[in-house]
Amino acid sequence: MAVNDECKLKFMELKAKRNFRFITFKIDENVQQVVIDKLGQPDQSYEDFTLAFPANECRYAVFDFDFTTDENCQKSKIFFISWAPDTSKVRSKMLYASSKDKFKRELDGIQVELQATDPSEMSLDIVKGRAI
Repeated sequence: MAVNDECKLKFMELKAKRNFRFITFKIDENVQQVVIDKLGQPDQSYEDFTLAFPANECRYAVFDFDFTTDENCQKSKIFFISWAPDTSKVRSKMLYASSKDKFKRELDGIQVELQATDPSEMSLDIVKGRAI
């Protein structure tokens, strides 16, 4: 599975320039390539991010999560989320699962990985717990 160059460029912008809060990616089966699905603006929330996922299609995503530590330090971590809802097609789930590691290697700087099959598995509480 190839990765469109735009995916890597936009991820670098998210990481270095913080131009985006999140990016969702999808596999375009016509060209056998991972492409950008949606770009989240810096002022968008985690709720906006979770609403960007389709209910019955797989996606990959990265989210730049800002948080404050117990010592009152501002920090940020980049999450990689693999979204494979139970209602998605089996073929799609297999395609995303088999392509995930290669795609993740293309995005240098991911700090935390989550896999989710329904919204409760990537709730804000879970993300906060994994960040700290």
